[in-house]
Amino acid sequence: MAKMSPVPPKSLPTFSKVLPYILIITGVLGLLFAFLLMYDSIKIYINPHYIPNCNLNPVLNCGTVINSKEADVFGFSNPLIGVAAFPVLITSGVIVLSGVKLKRWFWLALDAGSFVGVIFMHYLFIESVYRIHAVCPYCFGTWIMTITAFWYLTLYNIQNRNIKLSKKYKPITDFFVRHHVDWLILWFLIIIGLILKHFWYYYGHYV
Repeated sequence: MAKMSPVPPKSLPTFSKVLPYILIITGVLGLLFAFLLMYDSIKIYINPHYIPNCNLNPVLNCGTVINSKEADVFGFSNPLIGVAAFPVLITSGVIVLSGVKLKRWFWLALDAGSFVGVIFMHYLFIESVYRIHAVCPYCFGTWIMTITAFWYLTLYNIQNRNIKLSKKYKPITDFFVRHHVDWLILWFLIIIGLILKHFWYYYGHYV
């Protein structure tokens, strides 16, 4: 009887080819959400009675968020940060697609910037849900884009040794790389779950 050859281990996914597309897509969508939010912020500044199109109900309500003090954390409208930051992702993706090999310091700086964005995004999430008691749909869109860009930038940098980790962490990083979509979806579901839990008084009667 012929011996069965062992099944080779499944190779890990790599992100070098797909990353520029992720950067461009998250950058374009994030910029769109930030621009729409900036537009509504200007309209409300001009006319306090203006009702944004993203005022869907008392919970999903851009107007409530825009009119809060948390909407101007640094003394200017928060969407300006997204309007400035997301084009960096778009430009980076286009540069990589053109065949330019970017330096390690650039990838680390881009990852560090996205990490700061993720921290700021979670701060805004906490403020929005637990202090303002409303969620802006456009803000939520920028949150998703920020998380996605950071996640894949970090995995790319680890795979390409831009972020140098000890070999003892390789099984852990390989696990995250192998299940990269699963962990990203879990991250989104936790955020959505916390929103639903907090606002269950409103959405519970629909179940």
